[in-house]
Amino acid sequence: MTAATEHFDALETRDPAQRRQQQWDALRVQLAHAKANSAYFGGLLKDVNPQDIKTGADLAKLPVTRKSDLSAMQKAKPPFGGLEAMARAKLKHIFQSPGPIYEPDGYERDHWRFARAMWAAGLRPGDLVLNCFSYHLTPAGMLVESAAHAVGCPVIPGGVGNTELQLQAIHDLKPDAYGGTPSFLRILLQKGREMGLDTSSLKKALVGGEALPPSLRKEINDLGCFVLQNYGVADIGLIAYESPAMEGMILDEGVWVEIVRPGTGDPVAEGEVGEVVVTSLTNKEYPLLRFATGDLSAIMPGISPCGRTNARIKGWMGRADQSTKVKGMFVTPVQIAQVLARHAEIVKARLEVTSSNNTDAMVLKIETRGGDVIQAVTDTLQAVCKVRGAVETVALGSLPNDGKVIADLRTYQ
Repeated sequence: MTAATEHFDALETRDPAQRRQQQWDALRVQLAHAKANSAYFGGLLKDVNPQDIKTGADLAKLPVTRKSDLSAMQKAKPPFGGLEAMARAKLKHIFQSPGPIYEPDGYERDHWRFARAMWAAGLRPGDLVLNCFSYHLTPAGMLVESAAHAVGCPVIPGGVGNTELQLQAIHDLKPDAYGGTPSFLRILLQKGREMGLDTSSLKKALVGGEALPPSLRKEINDLGCFVLQNYGVADIGLIAYESPAMEGMILDEGVWVEIVRPGTGDPVAEGEVGEVVVTSLTNKEYPLLRFATGDLSAIMPGISPCGRTNARIKGWMGRADQSTKVKGMFVTPVQIAQVLARHAEIVKARLEVTSSNNTDAMVLKIETRGGDVIQAVTDTLQAVCKVRGAVETVALGSLPNDGKVIADLRTYQ
């Protein structure tokens, strides 16, 4: 890694076949480590030989661990639900995210691996970074700081808020780059102009924590700061990041990513929207395996024009948890998956929920390989969901590719 190189390291430009083999090797090592050292994964993988996991189909047979379940798991077995694989003396911090969910980090350099995303955003050794993520309990502030230090960048620990004080620091210290949410970056750049304080040194930014719609990106770029975004979660770290090519988000080298049908652990076809499931290949303290994030995305074809050869995703496309209440009963994607599992004829399904005169109704639209299955599926739907619904067959390929298993179309006046 030198200031003259476009890429962070040689891992980014590996031959895809070489990457795949090396990541499979790392994945089996991580499975063995988690099984041997984590109480939770020791139980989950008790009948699994890590050396037998050689294909995506093999991996898909392993259970997923859902982020949405972590809070309850940790309450039942504090502090980490038995997922940790190292003693407390080996940890550096313990953070608290909403839930609450507690996450540890260790002493290794760039624990969350965000330095790679910073490098792609143009940060180089010696750049001064204004870090506007919170340092209070949550990991975001330390995440950016550790990544900046790994690149060789000093950090202004701005944290959240204190807009006028931060603007004075920008005016005086002339930071080169920003890390934080895109909305706060816009506030700083606009407010700085109003107050007559110089923010022109901020030429590049790596943002996260919230959506970056095209309109907001354009506003920030028009204010003189080139902004790229990353996608990650506190539990895993970096999952994917933008490069200057801005064609999708490139997967990080330290994770194995699957896109699965919401409510299941079953991989979907390339290009189909589904839930992001991540396996950490490097984190020995908290070795999450098949970790279902609850986020939706899709794998893109091909590789990035920037020369990085890893696969790409389309970025964050919404939430996979589409649970809804129909006639007083919760209906979940897991239940719809159970209906599909009982009828091999179904290729794809989508439950649409509507309301007329304050009366709920639901219809399960199904793509099938043929045959009259409507009555059988109707019976299964009621048996599984405990609420009556209609079933309708639709043409193959006609259901939207948006990752939604349940579409709540009700409007309330």
